[in-house]
Amino acid sequence: MGDLLRTPSGNHQNPGEILTQNVGYVARQPILDRRGAVFGYELHLHEPFVETPGNPARPGLHALLDAVGLFGVERFTGGSRAFIACTCEMLMEGAFEGLPPSGLVLQIPAPTEISPRLLRACRKLKEAGFQLALSESEAGERTDGFIQVFDYIKIDAAQLESAEWDQFLKRRLHGPATVVGDNVHSHETYRTARGAGLEYFKGFYFSNPELIPGGRIPANRIWHFEMLRELFKDPLDLKSLCPLVERDPSLLYRVLRFINSPLCAVRMPVTSIEMAIIMLGDATFRRIATLAIQCAASQHQSPELVNMAMTRSRFCASGASLAGLDADEQYLVGMISLLPPMLGVTMGLILPGLPLRDPVRDALAGIPVKERCLLSWIEALENDRVAECESLAQQYRLDRHELMRFYIAALEESRAVLSATEN
Repeated sequence: MGDLLRTPSGNHQNPGEILTQNVGYVARQPILDRRGAVFGYELHLHEPFVETPGNPARPGLHALLDAVGLFGVERFTGGSRAFIACTCEMLMEGAFEGLPPSGLVLQIPAPTEISPRLLRACRKLKEAGFQLALSESEAGERTDGFIQVFDYIKIDAAQLESAEWDQFLKRRLHGPATVVGDNVHSHETYRTARGAGLEYFKGFYFSNPELIPGGRIPANRIWHFEMLRELFKDPLDLKSLCPLVERDPSLLYRVLRFINSPLCAVRMPVTSIEMAIIMLGDATFRRIATLAIQCAASQHQSPELVNMAMTRSRFCASGASLAGLDADEQYLVGMISLLPPMLGVTMGLILPGLPLRDPVRDALAGIPVKERCLLSWIEALENDRVAECESLAQQYRLDRHELMRFYIAALEESRAVLSATEN
């Protein structure tokens, strides 16, 4: 029961195994709508950091594209749109020919020169059913005619307040292409982009906490902290924990729904917290209850927060064996890492009340101890800093093939767990 929340892929070969044949990286970043729901994911396909004769990018790139073509882009995005960042040369060379166009948005930077060949390639891809996105770096009319073939235009949100971009937006917001705000990493930037009329936002503003004033844990969050303190005790104290969970009807419902879902495969309905702990064991119950608390705490925020927390926790637990760390402890490191934006308080307010080992406390505080190496790796990948991923793998002697495989598996597992419990 200890690995209860791991779900089989149903296929002997998975995208992670194909990717790791050439040590490629896939970085995934969310694009959200105004309600905080996922509109799509931007995928950055990176070549391996290995010197080979000729062009080292091609084998790795083709392995990544093969994984998308063989398994479907939904394995990376959970069925949402996939914005694949590529180059103008890749479009002109026909690198995406043969891939199923459904759900794929091919994204290129604004070219310095708009050649007839590039324009023909874009139109050919559009006729094949692909959607296209253009990342604009300059406000102006230079690419206005070229823009007509694109479905999306991405604009750096930091530039939206200038007069040039204001005029650009006035021409574009009512045009054929949908404008997407890029690099929206703070709530202030999000409000600016939203005020400018944008509907979609790419960035991690939702995972950067907008702190509750006062520097104290608000009263309606106290129960969550008390339950977390009890959950991290080893062994669990049933007399203290059960009344706390049962005191919150919403949380009790979430915990029992997780436990009675098909993922747990228990043979009889579980009707009480005490029964659940006895049947599942402390470690498994601790994972389920922590996830339930996070779902409850973030119910008025973007669901992508819980998805990211679940992915981090699954990745950290799977990768623990590579780093010689405890899997259950690493699972909690991944989960706790996103508590600040869920609860609207700093990590400094959260950590003192949790009975964690000092190295784990340091890891969550951002100190580069060994217990943080897996969390640092996945944070770097989320932000498309693959050189940092390579550096961490070398520093802690982690197999980068396995790390990428665990990450792809974690994406699938988190989607399966959350879908099962939502249904």
